[in-house]
Amino acid sequence: MSVQNKRNKKDPSQMRHGYTTGACAAAMTKAAIQALITGKVSNEVTIYLPVGQYATFKVTAYEMLDDRVMCETIKDAGDDPDATHQARIQSTVRFLQKECIHIDGGVGVGRVTKAGLPVPVGQAAINPVPRKMIAGVVQEAIESFKLVNGIEVIISVPDGEEIAKKTLNGRLGIIGGISILGTRGTVVPFSSSAYMASIVQAINVAKEAGCEHLVITTGGRSEKFAMKQYPHLPAEAFIEMGDFVGFTLKNIARKKIRSVSLVGMMGKFSKVAQGVMMVHSKSAPINFAFLAGVANKIGVDDATQSEILQANTASQVGEMLQGNEAFFEALCKNCCYYALNHMNTDMNVSTTLYAMNGNCLGKAENIDKLDENDWYRG
Repeated sequence: MSVQNKRNKKDPSQMRHGYTTGACAAAMTKAAIQALITGKVSNEVTIYLPVGQYATFKVTAYEMLDDRVMCETIKDAGDDPDATHQARIQSTVRFLQKECIHIDGGVGVGRVTKAGLPVPVGQAAINPVPRKMIAGVVQEAIESFKLVNGIEVIISVPDGEEIAKKTLNGRLGIIGGISILGTRGTVVPFSSSAYMASIVQAINVAKEAGCEHLVITTGGRSEKFAMKQYPHLPAEAFIEMGDFVGFTLKNIARKKIRSVSLVGMMGKFSKVAQGVMMVHSKSAPINFAFLAGVANKIGVDDATQSEILQANTASQVGEMLQGNEAFFEALCKNCCYYALNHMNTDMNVSTTLYAMNGNCLGKAENIDKLDENDWYRG
């Protein structure tokens, strides 16, 4: 069993919080500056986090040269399944002749190439809060040691380019490595806030790139089906919303995008078809009575309806009714209706439902009302 899987099996109430890449970068900057000034590297360093608490970080490696010092720590994400868990976060500092604080990214820290992110195009992907944290520990050292020099800080992540392949950075236009992130300084295990923030960023990048048609999917498999369905759209137009259907739709509406297409599979979209906009399995179990009700409305026989009520998964229901276009069209119409209703705006909305093997089960577009004589609301 992998380390990540072991972490995933813990009781959430017992899970250990970790630290962000931004907190690690700021801590190593403080350690490196102290070593640059005193000529001695500490084993650990303590910084104050934006969340309002102190945290101590170990210096796991360092390098002292004539004009600069590099300090490194190993990022501990706690029990969060984070791609950057155990990443080596380095800060290299040196004196500058002019009085200024210059912060940049080195090896393994991505560079922003697309508008719509909180970092301007051309800059290293060090987000505003981590940048402020790094500048803060530098300013603290300048004042404590009464320095007249400026300080240059270069943040590096030796394996960052490889780690970035496990993230959405490439899609967002962050090239060459990971982002230095964090607004709290700490990582909350299985926090939805980080995922929701990535959705907002993806929508912003898509808007800045000129996308007027976005395709939202619940995961990687449905996204592959969507890309085959809409090959003319750029990569920025495809956004993995996970379980956050309503949140994603609301943010798309705020950006006044003209068209949105929902692409997914039976499990989560059978919930959207009922008007459920947060489709996590724990908060919204499959409603087999609803699916049987839809089947009843479109004339499916009683025996099949009974089988639907006894099914274990929504995918199993999909297999039972594969070929029954009216059933899947009904679900897709419901999804369109509730998506439009949730956004409360005038947009083009379409829904496509796929089977696990990639077969298209049904489609619908721009359903702004449901005829009670035809479609089952539940």
